[in-house]
Amino acid sequence: MSQDRRSGTERRGTNRYPVEVDVEWQGAAGRSMGTLSDVSLDGCFVLGSGDVTDGEQVKIFVPLADGMKVQFDGKVANHVFEIGFGIKFDPLSAAQRELLVGLVRKTEGG
Repeated sequence: MSQDRRSGTERRGTNRYPVEVDVEWQGAAGRSMGTLSDVSLDGCFVLGSGDVTDGEQVKIFVPLADGMKVQFDGKVANHVFEIGFGIKFDPLSAAQRELLVGLVRKTEGG
């Protein structure tokens, strides 16, 4: 029987929105590539085979259209080996919140 990564005590209380955004992320083992698969104002899930542990501090780098990147900091809330990991964001700035809302709107088509 497979374990549902979404079960457990670290469930986000806000709505999740499906997205598909290629990102870079950095943890204790270094920098890697991944893909955001869902996002909320509380956190996100990153698809990628990187090696992380629950509670580890990580940085997510979300690209902007102009080539710049916005950094999000948080802690690994849960991980599934070779699939990905969930992040609970540290408190967000207004600019970070705005970027997340824009990602969701873009994905929803407007």
